Amino acid sequence: MADDNVTKNETTTETTAQETHEATKAPKPAAPKPHAPSPAAFAKKAAPAARRVAAPAAATYTEAQVKEAEAFGRVDENGTVFVKEGEGEREVGQFPDVSKEEALALYARRFLDLKAKLDALAARLKSSNIKSREIDETMKMLAEETNSPAVVGDLAALKAQYEDLKVKAEAKKTELAEARKAAVAAAVAGRTAIVEKAEALAAGLGDNTNWRSTADKFRALFDEWQAHQRNNVRIDKKDADELWKRFSAARTTFNQSRRKWAQARDNERNQAKAAKEAIIAEANEIKNSTAWGETSRQFNELMDRWKKAGRAGRNEDDALWARFREAADTFFNARQADREQISADEKENLAKKEELLKKAEALVPVADEKAAKQARQALAAIQDEWDQIGYVPREDMRRIEGRLDEVDKQIKSVEEAAWKQSDPEADARKSSFEEQLNAQLAELDAKIAAETDPAKKAKLEAEKATKEQWLNAVK
Repeated sequence: MADDNVTKNETTTETTAQETHEATKAPKPAAPKPHAPSPAAFAKKAAPAARRVAAPAAATYTEAQVKEAEAFGRVDENGTVFVKEGEGEREVGQFPDVSKEEALALYARRFLDLKAKLDALAARLKSSNIKSREIDETMKMLAEETNSPAVVGDLAALKAQYEDLKVKAEAKKTELAEARKAAVAAAVAGRTAIVEKAEALAAGLGDNTNWRSTADKFRALFDEWQAHQRNNVRIDKKDADELWKRFSAARTTFNQSRRKWAQARDNERNQAKAAKEAIIAEANEIKNSTAWGETSRQFNELMDRWKKAGRAGRNEDDALWARFREAADTFFNARQADREQISADEKENLAKKEELLKKAEALVPVADEKAAKQARQALAAIQDEWDQIGYVPREDMRRIEGRLDEVDKQIKSVEEAAWKQSDPEADARKSSFEEQLNAQLAELDAKIAAETDPAKKAKLEAEKATKEQWLNAVK
């Protein structure tokens, strides 16, 4: 035992000194008796043992406590200290150079120090952070120190306290074992939950997977795994290896799937890029064409093909689109410029035709056949010039053509009336025609009187004026 060995070594040193001192007084005893070390040597010896079992470094005791312990020992005339043990007593040391009271008090305090160690462990057992290994090591030390200790005090009570402490220590170890078992189970469950999340992510991979988001989720799960390892109890290696194998397999599945997706994406992008390069080449071939209709149709077809070609990547798509847009803009800007020029020419043509209309409308009404022939000749010249001018804006075409046709109709009505007068069979038809015109004029008067819409009323009045001219022509 470590403490007893130190005691014996120190005792031997002091015994030798005492024997030398007493050699001049009395014969040397037949056998040397063990004795206690000096107070300073005892303090040096006791401190390490106290620290090992968490006893107070410098304990202080009341006089009553010391006296109570001293009651279980005695010191003989030679300074030998004895302690009561069972029905007899046991020598625990010798301290001849001091008074009996001092020697007895020293061993009594040593008893109290040993008891304080037991008390300290009893208090420590109530702590939540004590470990089973600490309990075993401390109990082993206390077993050595309470086995025939060199102290003076109630050894029976001390041993009973130690036995009670053994029971409590075992109970605490059982409690710790159960707590660790529960903690390990909780740790396994927590780590299993992380694994199951990873496996669920791996099982859900598909065409619609957001790979960047899923990668972030796997990264977060790995961080959670590492934090779980740091902040929870260590689980059995078998369970830890199995769970890590599952987690690693899920991550491998994700990484392999993402690589395949990336390869497929790259292939699709390369194909899309090639298709768009071909479209751009075709666009450049036709961008300077002036066949506006056909080329516009071709550009619309190229745009449809572009939309179906897929994506070549953001940067590639932007650059490719800029090149295609440049070719398309070249054509459509030229077409627009041509349209604007045509529009300007058509507006100029419209102004010219409107001037001709003024001349044509000035030819009517005509009073007789001679005037009709003169008006017809003048209108023919106007129509020739009209045809030479060219197109007018589409929205004005019907309007001005209608006005010219109206002049032609008025002249024609006079011509037809003159022809009918020269026709032997026209008299009968003339009378009937006059009656029809009069009836139509009467009907128009009624419609004009009833009509409230200015535009429609003006149209009816124009029709009435035409029929009145016809009636005048046939009279």
